[in-house]
Amino acid sequence: MDHEAHTGHDHEHGHHDPAHEQEHGHHAHEHDHGHGHGKVSWAMAAQATLHCLTGCAIGEVLGMVIGTALGWGNVPTMILAIVLAFFFGYSLTLRGVLKAGLDFKSAFRVALAADTLSIAVMELIDNSVIAMWPDAMDAHLSDALFWGALAASLALAFVVTTPVNRWMIGRGKGHAVVHQYHH
Repeated sequence: MDHEAHTGHDHEHGHHDPAHEQEHGHHAHEHDHGHGHGKVSWAMAAQATLHCLTGCAIGEVLGMVIGTALGWGNVPTMILAIVLAFFFGYSLTLRGVLKAGLDFKSAFRVALAADTLSIAVMELIDNSVIAMWPDAMDAHLSDALFWGALAASLALAFVVTTPVNRWMIGRGKGHAVVHQYHH
């Protein structure tokens, strides 16, 4: 049997017949288009990380602001910030996946698969930087140190998490799971 006829590829001319692929059960995700297995661009990984960082930053800032404004201690404030970072990180993904037509239970599973490791790494880096930064844990909302340490910790979290997301997407995990619902 002719391989071209079976796969829908015309290797000599670099063409393929998507209708033929569909007829024989071949799917686009089996071919590397940067959304799954294989080589993943740094831009794609950075975009996924930025998406995750947005939710984390919203939760982190809100948690720090609430805890600091209420005069809470460092540990409860940090716990609140972490909980809110996960909440907003998952919420942003949920919003997009629900728009694509998934039911809530399935969308929630996608959000967990897409964001858990990414948010966990970000929160580990972010909170470690703030905890180790001299006087950052005692800074008030009106202090430049509070906002400077928070901005620096989020920037470092982005830099460290981007390769993690690149690795995960390259293995069909993390934000690669979300990409299938954006087509």
